[in-house]
Amino acid sequence: MTAPACAAESRRDNAPDAFWMPFTPMRAFRQAPLLFERAEGMHYITPDGRRVLDGMAGLWCVNAGHGQARITEAIRAAAGRLDFVSSFKMSHPGAQAYAARLADFAPEGIDHVFFVNSGSEAVDTALKIARAYHQARGQAGRTKLIGRAKGYHGMGWGGLSVSGIGRHKAAFGPLLPDVAHLPLPYDRASMAFSRGRPEGGLAAAEALETLLQIHDPATVAAVIVEPVTGSGGVYPPPKGYLERLRAICDQHGILLIFDEVITGFGRLGSPFAAQAYGVRPDLMSCAKGMTNGAVPMGGVLVAGHVYDAFMAGPPEAIELLHGYTYSAHPLACAAGLATLDVFAEQDILGQLGKALPLWEERAHRLKGAAHVVDIRTAGLLCAIDLAPRPGADGARGGETNTLCLDAGVLIRNAGDTLVLSPPLVIAPAEIEEIFTTIEQALGRIG
Repeated sequence: MTAPACAAESRRDNAPDAFWMPFTPMRAFRQAPLLFERAEGMHYITPDGRRVLDGMAGLWCVNAGHGQARITEAIRAAAGRLDFVSSFKMSHPGAQAYAARLADFAPEGIDHVFFVNSGSEAVDTALKIARAYHQARGQAGRTKLIGRAKGYHGMGWGGLSVSGIGRHKAAFGPLLPDVAHLPLPYDRASMAFSRGRPEGGLAAAEALETLLQIHDPATVAAVIVEPVTGSGGVYPPPKGYLERLRAICDQHGILLIFDEVITGFGRLGSPFAAQAYGVRPDLMSCAKGMTNGAVPMGGVLVAGHVYDAFMAGPPEAIELLHGYTYSAHPLACAAGLATLDVFAEQDILGQLGKALPLWEERAHRLKGAAHVVDIRTAGLLCAIDLAPRPGADGARGGETNTLCLDAGVLIRNAGDTLVLSPPLVIAPAEIEEIFTTIEQALGRIG
């Protein structure tokens, strides 16, 4: 067989590897692939018909549950009506309608939406808007950005730079210069097993003042935080923490960005964390729940004073030289509008409010279970920290994840932290199933 023929044969033999998957050990996946063929309600369904309870809402995004007929039909109708139109100097009615509905859904004073296609794009866009805002106001020296330890802001260059998870950055540096990070506002010694917002957050917020003394506040464009740290381990903000960040940013003319890619669209029982905690940022990144995960979409929600700063030049000038081919894609806007309809018609937030006390109570009943050293809950989020096995960090988390999957419950683990974020339509019996399955799995591992 000739060399080219051998190469072609090798490619056929390794056909599954044609798909290079994100955040996946490809060689291990090839040995034991996990495939889902269908989904409905709270469950995924494998090709052989096994039902798996979705404890992660897909990837923090299928907030209204899988297979919502109104969303599916809206996408189908949109595809037959207008498959694509650019948003560069043109638009379509769906984009205008969805932007208006989002502005109504968002906190008061958040009046505008810049559409993108993912959370990563939303964060990078928010950071660019922040820098451009200061330049538009004659303060071009404000370029520095401040993130936070354990923050996750996607995998774009800007978002990765302000993120605070070192292992995500190791292979890709150097990243953006002039980026600093706040400490994580969490102390296990005093905040372990927190239900919602723990006490004692003001000292962590004052760390921003310390950073500003080092970096000169007149050079800082924005501070970006997740209201609740998500992928980094579900750390709710301590009482007073976000309020103090807001006050410090206001004092120094710095924009405050909330990354609400995870917390947006009902995860905390309110449309956004900004409403749940009563703190309004200047910019909000969102994605995931925007379309119930049905079509890729993201956005930056923009306060009126930020938008207005761009509108001072000549009317024929492009105010923000930024955008993406698929910004405000017709199918995504149709899915987004239908998602908001589903939230309203099914009173998803109202029903969730009834489920949250049970979720919190059942999660914290795992205190005292094998290997559990901490539990944190915020809205319909939960993290369970396990004591690492000596010499094998992450092993217990991975084994628990596998045992839960074998028992028909899909969860995530980040090392020895188990993370839960199910669809908001979860029923009491499904809450019980998730935590009973985890408890049983923990009892089986050493």
